[in-house]
Amino acid sequence: MMPYIWLGILAAFLIAEALTMYLTTIWFALGALIAGIVSFFAPLPVQIFVFVAVSAIALGFLRPLTRRYITPHKKHTNADRVLDQIGLVTEDIDNAFAAGAVSVGGKLWTARSYSGEPIPKGSEVRTLMIEGVKLIVEPVKIPVSASQDE
Repeated sequence: MMPYIWLGILAAFLIAEALTMYLTTIWFALGALIAGIVSFFAPLPVQIFVFVAVSAIALGFLRPLTRRYITPHKKHTNADRVLDQIGLVTEDIDNAFAAGAVSVGGKLWTARSYSGEPIPKGSEVRTLMIEGVKLIVEPVKIPVSASQDE
């Protein structure tokens, strides 16, 4: 009777895995499979121990490998090219009003100030990061030596 119960548990975990597709229950399905095999020649407490042990070992050792080699990695886009670039503010940046735009590399982006301070139109800014479709920027600081020469 127990092999059929383990087969049912295995099927439930495989169905759950098919619905999620994030390698979340496959480890327990493996544990149920091995426990089902053990159920032919061992009592229930041993079967439960085998299920827990195999599931824990699979989760602890195999999951990190699958995350590294199988799970899709974050894909970088060419939008990353604008990071650490200098741009020109084309619309006053004011986080309080969710307003602002900059031109970087010939493209127009919505922008927000990293510090939260408003940045006026015409200012040069450095791009720090991308959040969604917005650039997070900071004003370009003029070096002290350059301002003394003028």
